[in-house]
Amino acid sequence: MLQLSFIREKTSEVIERLKLKNFDGVQSISDILRLDDIRRETKKAQDDMQAQSNILAKEIGIMFKQGKAHEADAMKKTTAGLKLTIKELDEKLVQVSKELDELLVRIPNLPHISVPPGRTAEDNEIVLKEDALIPAQGEYLPHWDLITKYDIIDFATGTKITGSGFPVYKGKGARLQRALVNFFLDQALAAGYFEVQPPYMVNAASAFATGQLPDKDGQMYHDVTDDLYLIPTAEVPVTNIYRDTILKLQDIPVKNVAYSACFRREAGSWGKEVRGLNRLHQFDKVEIVQITLPEKSYQALEEMREYVASLLRKLELPFRIVKLCGGDMSFTSALTYDFEVWSAGQKRWLEVSSVSNFEAFQSNRLKLRYKDETGKMQLAHTLNGSALALPRIVAAFLEINQTPNGIRIPDILKPYCGFTMIN
Repeated sequence: MLQLSFIREKTSEVIERLKLKNFDGVQSISDILRLDDIRRETKKAQDDMQAQSNILAKEIGIMFKQGKAHEADAMKKTTAGLKLTIKELDEKLVQVSKELDELLVRIPNLPHISVPPGRTAEDNEIVLKEDALIPAQGEYLPHWDLITKYDIIDFATGTKITGSGFPVYKGKGARLQRALVNFFLDQALAAGYFEVQPPYMVNAASAFATGQLPDKDGQMYHDVTDDLYLIPTAEVPVTNIYRDTILKLQDIPVKNVAYSACFRREAGSWGKEVRGLNRLHQFDKVEIVQITLPEKSYQALEEMREYVASLLRKLELPFRIVKLCGGDMSFTSALTYDFEVWSAGQKRWLEVSSVSNFEAFQSNRLKLRYKDETGKMQLAHTLNGSALALPRIVAAFLEINQTPNGIRIPDILKPYCGFTMIN
């Protein structure tokens, strides 16, 4: 959530930068400032009347002590009228504040100055491509055919048990999943991340704090009875560890890593673009989260970007990095890099990771702060990234490593898998 003080001080800049996200903020920002003016005026009037009421209450007490009961009773009628007006002002303040908050939470984060303009993924900017490993020739089966051939993932049984998009991994398919998760976690620990194992369900306050609510309401699985949400990513519970927290300077940066299952409704998805592992309702992912000082957050973003790239290099997968244009960015992000791996069987790029800087947008909702060297309270910056999401990694992995004798396992994964081929 944008800070109200920033919106007021930088109104024109806010409106202009929101245009990069194809968000017309003129009316919304105008309404926010108008409601804030009303809120301030109402609060001042309430405070003035409360001060007047307090003065009269003291005078009434003195009058009673002096035996001036008649005058005191007359003054009590005045204070009764003041109290009624104060109550009315309080009700107005609550209503105006509610309307103001409802508008504020629907304003997206401001894109960073380096974000390219555009509306769709076609307008994203390719910033790095490591494609030397893309096969020059040859026919490569798509992963859904390989899965059937080697009987390692069962979509039909998953559909029977739960529904479409909930596959059953079995045999070497299950072991490959576990191997990748352990490999990603070990790599993160070696890079200085601290592992946590979060809950897979969060309350509405947590979903709001990281920006899933109200923006993604309807995209998450929701248990109405207990008002709990299945997590779309470990980012949500891990970042919420620090909700309502004041960090010490010496404890920043915070670097956490977590493995979790992730759940996304993906309503309205169909067609070959979502076939096989391309899009699931439940999938495994290792997530990295950082909390940094504002002046260090973009340095941290570049470090996270290079870290995710290092994982793909070790897996021997061709990949590219794109900087998302304004129209393709999430509601909460200020700058996002997407990582895409080459699918040899589908002959296209598949997104496997997003690494994002949210600046103070999440922290403002989280009330995640620190005291600077002067003792002044400041909002921290939050960042996160997939390191990595498994389904499309597995899809690209199976396709590019297929041989006439089976699926070869790269050297880096052999100790984790316990086998050298899927056949």
